[in-house]
Amino acid sequence: MLSATAARAFLLFSWISSISALYFHIGETEKKCFIEEIPDETMVIGKYRTQLWDKQSGSFLPATPGLGMHVEIKDPDTKIILSRQYGSDGRFTFTSHTPGEHQICLHSNSTKMALFAGGKLRVHLDIQVGEHTNNYPEIAAKDKLTELQLRVRQLLDQVEQIQKEQNYQRYREERFRMTSESTNQRVLWWSIAQTLILIITGIWQMKHLKSFFEAKKLV
Repeated sequence: MLSATAARAFLLFSWISSISALYFHIGETEKKCFIEEIPDETMVIGKYRTQLWDKQSGSFLPATPGLGMHVEIKDPDTKIILSRQYGSDGRFTFTSHTPGEHQICLHSNSTKMALFAGGKLRVHLDIQVGEHTNNYPEIAAKDKLTELQLRVRQLLDQVEQIQKEQNYQRYREERFRMTSESTNQRVLWWSIAQTLILIITGIWQMKHLKSFFEAKKLV
């Protein structure tokens, strides 16, 4: 039976081994944004290609020459770390310096809108995170590594990425704990304030009733 640590490592490895690949449709002025949770000091490579809808053929064209895409990336503090114009097919790269949710936004440029003619654009997006950004055949050829040495290199990169993920999970747990403690403290003070208000209100009502009864000479 797997231990808890081994099970967590396996789940982390399975999560890291996945690569985000998808496609979506956008209109002329539409902007699409995606959230990617990334540990700190982690390289991210994004690749995309566009296909324009052709009304005559009733299908998407294999390429969209002359159309540009603008890519904007913000870190968890909403600071822009990349803002650049690319072509119809492009590749963008950035390295995270703050752990957390990074926002990746894409939208078509405004100078080629005549190409749309009220149609739609399909964008294929592939995002690679961590050790998946490494081109291992190129590394093996450059460093003259054997198959075994290359495999060891891959395993070391995977272990390093798992450690980054574990550090990021600890960071999230710490932030959640601090938020929970802050919320509990606020609830405690609010309960104390409510109790004081009730006590003060009760004392005031007792004095008011006593004055009323004395005025009516009932006491």
